Amino acid sequence: MLAAVAEVAPDGDVVIRDVPTSAGTARMAIVPVQLGEDASSSGSFVMAYAMQREVAELRQLARIYALVSLVTLLLVGLVGWQVSGRLLRPLRSLRETTQRITEADLSERIPVRGNDDLSELTRTVNDMLDRLEEAIATQRRFLDDAGHELRTPLTIVRGHLEVVDPDDPADVATTRALLLDEIDRIDRMVDDLILLSKAQRPDFLALQPIDLAGLTVNVLDKARMLGDRRWVLDGVAVGVAQADPERLTQAMLELASNAVKFSAPGSTVGIGSALAPGDVRLWVRDEGPGIAPAEVDRIFGRFSRGGGSGAVDGSGLGLSIVETIATAHGGRVELESTPGAGSTFTIVLPATAEEDGAADWAEPDAARPEQVVLP
Repeated sequence: MLAAVAEVAPDGDVVIRDVPTSAGTARMAIVPVQLGEDASSSGSFVMAYAMQREVAELRQLARIYALVSLVTLLLVGLVGWQVSGRLLRPLRSLRETTQRITEADLSERIPVRGNDDLSELTRTVNDMLDRLEEAIATQRRFLDDAGHELRTPLTIVRGHLEVVDPDDPADVATTRALLLDEIDRIDRMVDDLILLSKAQRPDFLALQPIDLAGLTVNVLDKARMLGDRRWVLDGVAVGVAQADPERLTQAMLELASNAVKFSAPGSTVGIGSALAPGDVRLWVRDEGPGIAPAEVDRIFGRFSRGGGSGAVDGSGLGLSIVETIATAHGGRVELESTPGAGSTFTIVLPATAEEDGAADWAEPDAARPEQVVLP
């Protein structure tokens, strides 16, 4: 390097050049320097640095940076793949489960893990599958029961049509009356089935404020035409309920009709309503044969009839309709029965704050004795 400096004649200009050295190429700068005004005291300021070594260090840093970046990208990709896999696992389970679910088997459910949005989605889908399974099961039971019940009147109609003597006017008239009666029974059964099928629709109920006392008396006035019974008003609730008056009247008349079917002429049938803490209660009681404890759960099923029902007309859908209407109101049907002493069916509906704060119940008005016992 000194030889290179000596080769450069200081002529007052700054010189920059690359110089080969034992450590590699170095970049050198020579700057003329003069001390004072004496020309003999002039010299040169020399500065040099190993450029290859600096470049090599930069290249080493670049290689390290590239390696670290690659490893970081791989780690980030691996972690992202794991995280996205965990996040999307419920969606994959949802897809796989829905592919396995068929109409024949709706029992499989998606495992729920965690409390994030996807877990909530999984719970929602499971709830939807529960409702779907229940709806399909109900539909199957409905079709099986309806097919079984409709087969009997259709068999009767077919049998009488096959044996009727068209040349015998009396036989034709008798067969015609019997067939019309069976067709009326089928028509009533179809109407009941349509009503039950509408129970899950949002417009099944038309809720409105109703006067409980007026509803109770109105039901009693209509029920007296169902049969020769001693119709009694047990009591009336004083208050307003939020309910569907037509559906409640239908349910109460179904219970009254059921009481007439299973009680003797001239026996007592009581109708009443009351406000209990948190409940609105409407009931029909009779003095019929009662219901055995083993029959209590069965009689509310579709097409079910009580003991000795062979001589009783009806489709077996009446109590099922009553329970459906009560359930649609958010309530239930309670039964108190003593074999040989009669039964009391009570529709229990949840009371609002306004209803709950009203008077419990009132005795029938003595000034209107026709409301107490109706012949």
